[in-house]
Amino acid sequence: MSGRLFFGGLLSALLMVLAGCATQTSPTPEGVSGSEFVRNGRFALRAEEPNQAPEAVQGGFAWRDANGRLTLDLSNPFGNILARVLVEPGQATLTQANGEVLRATDPDGLVQKAIGQRVPVRDLRQWLRSPLRALPTMQQINRDDQGRIVAFEQNGWTVELTRFDAQGPRLLVLSRAEASQQIVIRLIVDTP
Repeated sequence: MSGRLFFGGLLSALLMVLAGCATQTSPTPEGVSGSEFVRNGRFALRAEEPNQAPEAVQGGFAWRDANGRLTLDLSNPFGNILARVLVEPGQATLTQANGEVLRATDPDGLVQKAIGQRVPVRDLRQWLRSPLRALPTMQQINRDDQGRIVAFEQNGWTVELTRFDAQGPRLLVLSRAEASQQIVIRLIVDTP
């Protein structure tokens, strides 16, 4: 896979991982409005393949999940929008800075179109919010002294959650290692 294609695929994968969480409903955490969930912050993605230089992308994200509609903007470190994802019931759209648009009926289908492989992304919405409840698909669950889930494995991802506020973790580290590549995604929430 060429570096440019691989890098573009990584950015698309990050978008899909972030956007996929809009498809799963979960109980509204205490202290969060039932109709809106907003998080803003920074992301960093690093991927490595054997015999290739590591690739990385970083920037900011603005997440607004309100009334069944998620809008997610990813920007470069200078604040320019790299891509916008819009997820509504029955439709997911990725619009890149160059105007290219991809559409699918759900975020899982969108990631299939964007990078040519299925990536399970439905659980992130649960991961971002407090309280996080253990799900049957979680393994190797670790809790802190307050009983919060702070680390686990799910769907091939190792997830670490720290720096909690009333809405959820403010630092999420997601990693996935396969024979041909390793991906690490860091999400740092700066403001609710």
